[in-house]
Amino acid sequence: MPRPLLLFLLLAVAGAKPTAYEVLESYDFPVGILPKGVTSYTLDDSTGEFTATLDVSSSTCSFSIQGSYSLRYDPTITGRISTDHLTDLRGVSVKVLFFWLSIVEVTRRGDQLEFSVGILSSDFAVDNFLESPQCGCGFDCDDALSSSSLLPPLQPHQLRLRGAF
Repeated sequence: MPRPLLLFLLLAVAGAKPTAYEVLESYDFPVGILPKGVTSYTLDDSTGEFTATLDVSSSTCSFSIQGSYSLRYDPTITGRISTDHLTDLRGVSVKVLFFWLSIVEVTRRGDQLEFSVGILSSDFAVDNFLESPQCGCGFDCDDALSSSSLLPPLQPHQLRLRGAF
């Protein structure tokens, strides 16, 4: 039985709907690819199409990750999920130089996540995404109880043309 279906069956028996973060984990993704604050989501089990809604006070959720990258999430994120693949993404952008580019696909390959903005992609270690960042401050929040501020900066293996070796 596929892992996502098993998780849903276990939670259905317990009478609880899994969180969006638990759904990510059931598809082999770390929770940190979504920021804190997902208030609701929908998921079509047959197609993998999903919608996630963030509780944001402004029109977007944005933050920088320790000087490496600036990320921006729209209040609604949509796409299609399957094990190790997020495709047709809408609502997530990364700032590259002076331009905001939409992240359209995320693929997990072992301990690496490949983020694609179309013809360009970059790999990051899964360990960089074990905790969810917070809108506005990322991992640099003043929350003294948060251990996420101790994470090292994101380390891309390199920005490359997609499909290039």
